[in-house]
Formats: sequence, C-alpha cells, structure tokens
Amino acid sequence: MDVIVNAAASADGKLSSRRREQLAISGADDFARVDRLRAASDAVVVGVGTVLADDPHLTVKDDDLRSQRREDDRPGNPARVVVDSSGRTPTDAAILDDEATTYVCLSEAAPVDRRMALADHAELITAGEGRVDLLRAFATLQEEGLEQLMVEGGGELIFSLFEAGLVDELRLFVGPKIIGGRDAPTLADGEGFVSEFPTLELAAVDRLDDGVVLTWRVDDR
Repeated sequence: MDVIVNAAASADGKLSSRRREQLAISGADDFARVDRLRAASDAVVVGVGTVLADDPHLTVKDDDLRSQRREDDRPGNPARVVVDSSGRTPTDAAILDDEATTYVCLSEAAPVDRRMALADHAELITAGEGRVDLLRAFATLQEEGLEQLMVEGGGELIFSLFEAGLVDELRLFVGPKIIGGRDAPTLADGEGFVSEFPTLELAAVDRLDDGVVLTWRVDDR
C-alpha cells in the first residue's frame, strides 16, 4: 500500500484559520494537480473533523479524468474513507452520497445507534477500542483492494498517520498567505513528537500558481 498525504498550507504552515473555516490557499493549477492525484488514487481519506468542518465531496472534478478511470476498468471516482472513532459523520454528509463507495472507520466505542445509521450509507470498518487503530483499518482497506490512498487531512489524522508509520509520501502546496493564530490547525496537529521525529527526503520542488509544491518521501520507515 502507498499512502500519500496531500495538503495546502499557508507560508506559516496553517491549513486554515483559527475558526477552522476552509480557505483558498492555492489556485486553479494546484486544484488541477489535486484532481489528477485523486484520479490516480484508489481512495481518498479524511478525518471526521474535516467532514464536519468542510462537508467535502472528494470526487474527481474533471470529466476526462473520470472517463479515463472508466476506460481503465475502474469506477469513475475513487472510494472515500472517513476515520471517525465515535461515528460522528452526519448521515446527510456529501461524502456519503452515491457517487462512490465510502468506508467509515470506527472504533469499538462508537455507539450502536450511530453504527446502524451509518451502515445504511457506507461500508463500516471497526478497528481499535477507544479510537481507530489505523494500522488495522488500513490493512482492511488493502484487503478491499485499495492500494494507493490519498490523505487530504486534517492535521489530527495526518499526525496520527505519521505516528503509526503509515505515510510514504508528503505533497505540500505552500501558498502565499500568512494566517497566524496559535489555535489555527497545522499540517500535523495531535500530541506532537518529542523524540524519534519522522524525517523526510526531498524528492521534488515545483513552482505552481504563486506558491510551490514540495514532495517528500518518508525515509525512516
């Protein structure tokens, strides 16, 4: 399995403002790059916080890219995956529409009524007691035939994936904005590392829009 984290951050490393409102950090060229990466992936992964804040659809926008997937005998859109320990994903969330298969990864602590409600809209994966065991959940996704996963946030999930040693590559658009705020989300939130920091090997630097796309491979797996 290949796990690619893709994100857009301001020049000071913020994913959004302290209000956690979605901001346009990149432009049209980067949106097209993200769409191509989605189209090349088997699934797009987000945390429940991103679902609650942004209500993303996470489908391929370009008609030609969807057509190419179908010509390759693949669904027009990649699968969608929500990491949601307690089952907070609303049943009317855009990510649960019928445009693509959606998997919701739950922990054993998720209430039965939430499991039942979500089971009508998604494939459920249970892994872990109080929170989702990402190693087990991703192993199940691989058993489902999902080999390339594109992770689109948020910061809590991205940190947890680095902590679990699951990230293979990081692609980060750094845009020409200063957002600031000690409470604004960053690329990797969570508890933070105090030792054995993941290290990255720079693979590419590409200028795009008014920013740059930095591509790193994780070299301490």
